[in-house]
Amino acid sequence: MTDPYLAPNWVSSALLTIDVQRDFLSDAPYGVPGTSEALPAMAELTAAFRRAGRPIVHIVRLYHPDGRDADLARRSLLAGGARIVITGSAGSALAEPLLPPGAPPLDPDLLLGGRPQPLGRNEYALFKPRWGAFYRTPLDEMLRGWGVDTLVVAGCNFPNCPRATLVEASERDYRLVLAGDAVSRLTDTGRDEIAGLGVTLADTGAIADALRTLPGTSDDAVRGTPEGAARP
Repeated sequence: MTDPYLAPNWVSSALLTIDVQRDFLSDAPYGVPGTSEALPAMAELTAAFRRAGRPIVHIVRLYHPDGRDADLARRSLLAGGARIVITGSAGSALAEPLLPPGAPPLDPDLLLGGRPQPLGRNEYALFKPRWGAFYRTPLDEMLRGWGVDTLVVAGCNFPNCPRATLVEASERDYRLVLAGDAVSRLTDTGRDEIAGLGVTLADTGAIADALRTLPGTSDDAVRGTPEGAARP
């Protein structure tokens, strides 16, 4: 029996993609195994949310070359010369399969200033300075303003940033879905852990099917442009 407090409300859902940037793809020097392999599912998921006209927020990391304001676990690495999602670098860009048509490059000044960057209709990039997407960001305010109560999470490196984001979202009483085939480094242990938090585990196909039932869902929604990037 479905728990009424945990069941997704697709009509008030949004998608978060976490750290799906070029420097974190599987074949990059500091890449995360499995991320490139999950990209097709991530692209399918973003397309499904665009068709449904539901919000998408691409959460990104950006580091200064000297490592200032990076999480402690990476400061020595960055200070030693490692170039990982450095502000303005090609490696900091979102992976192309996730981008809406006509999306502009990431704007480091805007993002590091704590503001969301429009990428397409109902679609934004947002910088996070630590593991979780809610820490020192306006994400909760944005989602509440859109009337969102259900979050679908996908992206890079489940044990770190996706898991931290799910914990933070659970603390804020969002209904949660993890797209299991659209996240890298998800293990059986991880699946058990999120089940204890009340997270629904679903594959991209099932999520896309649920979104198709929403009124107004159309392939036209995929063709949004940055100029039409109004809040939903």
